[in-house]
Amino acid sequence: MFNKNIKLVLAGLIIIWAFWQFFEANIGNGIALLLLAGIFVFLYFKNEMILLAFLKLRKQDFPGAKKWLDKIKNPESALTQKQQGYYWYLHGLMLSQTNITQAEKYFKKAIRLGLSMSQDLAMAKLNLAGIAMTKRRKREATNLLGEAKKLDKHGMLKDQIKMMKQQMKKI
Repeated sequence: MFNKNIKLVLAGLIIIWAFWQFFEANIGNGIALLLLAGIFVFLYFKNEMILLAFLKLRKQDFPGAKKWLDKIKNPESALTQKQQGYYWYLHGLMLSQTNITQAEKYFKKAIRLGLSMSQDLAMAKLNLAGIAMTKRRKREATNLLGEAKKLDKHGMLKDQIKMMKQQMKKI
């Protein structure tokens, strides 16, 4: 909703206002204002539009997630680098259903920008491996599957990786 820099300026102004409230002996108001400033700092690191898009994707509502992502007009200036990674990752997930060439471009962009959780990075590499496999690029798919397996520390993608390896034997 707000640019990332505006969020920090608002948080700074609210913190100054909170300290003024402490100085005026309005401790309750100061604490409430610090909590409000904390919300803006949180939203600096976790963009609200991306969070809402993730909630829509959890419910398998792809048009709803796309609607929330479309509200971010200029991701390069409005988002931090990790948030841009998740922005392109979500676009790749939605497009992997219809246009795999465009989805491949978005997944590669997301990996280049970085994803903060290794599980998300593993999922992006697994999707890229599936795309490479459908395009008959077996060596690239094998490398990506190996990287996804290393990144999957909790074993959540174990079955998908095993199934993809079985399908690769047929190519």
